[in-house]
Formats: sequence, structure tokens, C-alpha cells
Amino acid sequence: MRFRRRPAAEDETWDDVPAAQTEEEAVDSEAETGWQTTTAGLSGAARLARIGAWVLIASGPLLGVASLLGSSSPAQGAPVTAPTAQSASATGPGGWAQLYVTAYLEAGQGTESSLSPFFSGSVTLTNTPGKRSATSTVAVASREVQPGYWAVTVAARVAQKTSKGAWVDAGLQYYQVAVQVLGPASAGGTKKSDDSAAGYAATALPAQVAAPASLKPSSLGYGTDRGNNPADPATQTISGFLNAYLAGKGGLDRYTSPGVTLQPVAPAPYTGVEITDVADDSGNASSTTVPSDGAVRHAMATVTAKDDSGSSYPLTYTLSLHSRGGRWEVASLDTAPVLQRDSGPALVTPAPDSDDSGSTDASPSPSPSS
Repeated sequence: MRFRRRPAAEDETWDDVPAAQTEEEAVDSEAETGWQTTTAGLSGAARLARIGAWVLIASGPLLGVASLLGSSSPAQGAPVTAPTAQSASATGPGGWAQLYVTAYLEAGQGTESSLSPFFSGSVTLTNTPGKRSATSTVAVASREVQPGYWAVTVAARVAQKTSKGAWVDAGLQYYQVAVQVLGPASAGGTKKSDDSAAGYAATALPAQVAAPASLKPSSLGYGTDRGNNPADPATQTISGFLNAYLAGKGGLDRYTSPGVTLQPVAPAPYTGVEITDVADDSGNASSTTVPSDGAVRHAMATVTAKDDSGSSYPLTYTLSLHSRGGRWEVASLDTAPVLQRDSGPALVTPAPDSDDSGSTDASPSPSPSS
């Protein structure tokens, strides 16, 4: 903006007053600063500012709702972890079924009420109570028929009282029990919360069933039978190790590889251990030469352990041996025998009774003693 000096009156001084800007000068000023300020422009800017403020005020609730919705929903791209489904446990129904079978075997006429904690149905017993007893029970199979409803098979070692009052072993018997559960999945039920209490009820009396099929296991991976040769270095190591492990004779570190830490059975349950047979995967039963350092051999030893009363007990141990310095050392006491490759187990169906077999070669069943 330029100023012009006007002539002052005789009693006035010179003052600088703004002169009206020509269009050309305004253009020049605009070119120099890049913007132009006018009264009309300021008035429009003020109106725009007021409109913008009212827009912000009006949109405030909408922005608040959008923020609330955004905070309640998972962030886009963030992984959402699905809840883990808890499988129902068979431990509760299995243990409860064992108690039920124990009570059932001991109950009789006049003691039917002893079954009421397990079965609420009507029960009439005619046998003398206390004639049978379960010396031990174990749940050998549990199947969930439907959610919260289980079929449990219980094996019971049964003792039976004779007419003279003596107890005799009645053998291993199997009973199937139907158990309904109300409670969390950890107790066999269907509820999701583990804080809820669990309840069990039988829907029927136990049913005595046949023994489950037995199993023929896989062949073992010890194809070389070395016998009990006391001159065999591997047998010597195994014998010394097991005598230290079971009978407390010497330290284990004399027979183990460096870095192997094993603890003997304490207190020692036996006074001595004798090797009955050793089988391994060496492939050569006659060779007793210890190979060069680092060779590995898996062995299975059958032993006879004697206690301080003179009684003997057979035991089987599986070990991994490593060669070092011209002798065998125990690298590990294995938890299970090595299985032979390409060998699988097979179910063995129990043979039927001779009366049902229809075979003339079947031996007659012994007559019951009177």
C-alpha cells in the first residue's frame, strides 16, 4: 500500500494518509504477496468460519457414536482368537462308576438303600448281602454315548464268601454302567464353566458283560538272543548297572555314559540281581567284541531279583548302550521296549465256551465243586 503526501494548511502539519489504490497497483500488490485482503473477503471468511463451527457442533454426537462403535468392534486386521472347545473328560464318570459297582456287589436283600446314592430307581435284591466284595476296580473303557451321557466298563476283582465263611477269589468280572452327568466338561458334563458343581446318576443297574478282547502286541525290535553269557561285555555292563540300580551295589556312574544322570531305587528293594537273558539288535549273537566309540545298541534284559527274604521276582529292563573306550556304557534306561518295524498289534477274540463252540476237539469244562 502506497502513501501520498498532501499539502497541509498553514496551521496544519504533514500527515501520511493512505491513498486509494488503483486497479493496476492492486494487481501489483497481489502479485507480490500472493493474496489480497478486502472487506468483502474478510466478511465471507467469517461466514465460512461460523458455518464450519456449526457443522462441527452438529456433527459432534455422530462422531461420538462412530467412536463408540469403533471401540467396541475388533480392529480391522487384528487376529480374532476363537474359543477353544474343551473335550469332556471321562475321569469323573469312570471313577463314579467304580464306586457304584463296588456298592452293587456288596448289596443284598435289606440293604438296597446302599444303592440310592447311585441309582434312584426301584431295586429289589434277593441275595444275601456281604457275600461278594470288590477287592479292586478299574474303569477299562469309557464312551460318551451322547453329550453328558456315558457308558463305562468297569473291571472288578471279586472275592466271594463260601458257605463256611471263607473268602475265595471269584476272578475278574466286567460290568457296564450307564452314567449321566450334570456339570462342566472337566467332570464329563456339558457346562462350559468349571466353577459349577458336578452330579452323577446311573440310569440303570450294572450289566455284567464279557471280557474285552485281548491284544497281541507288536513284535519287539530285539532280534538277537545273547543268552546270559557272563563273558559278554554288554551283559557285564547290564548286570553291574542293574545291581547298582536295584540292590545298591556300587555307584551307577561306573556303568553310565558321561552326562547321564540316573537315580537308583531307594531304599534298595533287592539284595541281588541275576541276568536270565539278554536280547539286542546287534544281529550277531556270537560276537563279543566292543565296536569303536559311538556305536549304539538297544538291549532288553530279563533278570531275577532276590529280596532279603529269599524270594525271587522276574523283571524286564530295556536299555540303550553306547560304546566308549573299549567297553559298553548305559546311555539311557528306556521307558518301553523298541517295537519292530512294520509290526502292528492285533485283537484276539476270546475263545467261546465249549458248549457254544460246536467243536468236538474242545475240552470239557470242569464240573463245579459241591
